[in-house]
Amino acid sequence: MPSSVPPFADLLSGCDRSAVHLEMRDAYAPTERFEAWRRGERINWVDRATWWDSYLQMISDTVARGVVIRRARIVSEPVSEYITWEHYVTRELAEAGELVRWLPRRRTTDLSLPGNDFWLFDGRLARVHHFDGEGAVVDDEFTEDPALIKHLSTAFEAVWERAIPHNQFHA
Repeated sequence: MPSSVPPFADLLSGCDRSAVHLEMRDAYAPTERFEAWRRGERINWVDRATWWDSYLQMISDTVARGVVIRRARIVSEPVSEYITWEHYVTRELAEAGELVRWLPRRRTTDLSLPGNDFWLFDGRLARVHHFDGEGAVVDDEFTEDPALIKHLSTAFEAVWERAIPHNQFHA
């Protein structure tokens, strides 16, 4: 069955001002990169050709067009092994031009947060991720519903305001 959700690259290329991403899980489905890190393999940050990929280039190109890309991550403490890895690899997102912040979950109790991770594009289009219990995306929902967009935007901004910049957060 074809997906009615536009490809991520199309959503990002349609942005004029901003793209924000809220992540709230302590683990996602393991990837080969995560498993390699668990085995002790580390990124050679000096050799950019070994880690720079088309996703990072797309982010970099979007930022170069003047679009601000922000990602906020809500994490439990002490952090999970997955979050420790995610913190390590976030350097590549930062080098591509994303602004990333981390918010300890204990500082979110009074916030009204959505039940799912999401991307919000120019404050008018949302891509909401639905995960299974193991952290794999099972479905993406695309919406322009003004009430939901307002809720997502308000939640993201509340998290962003409290969150700790990547270079100051220690996983």
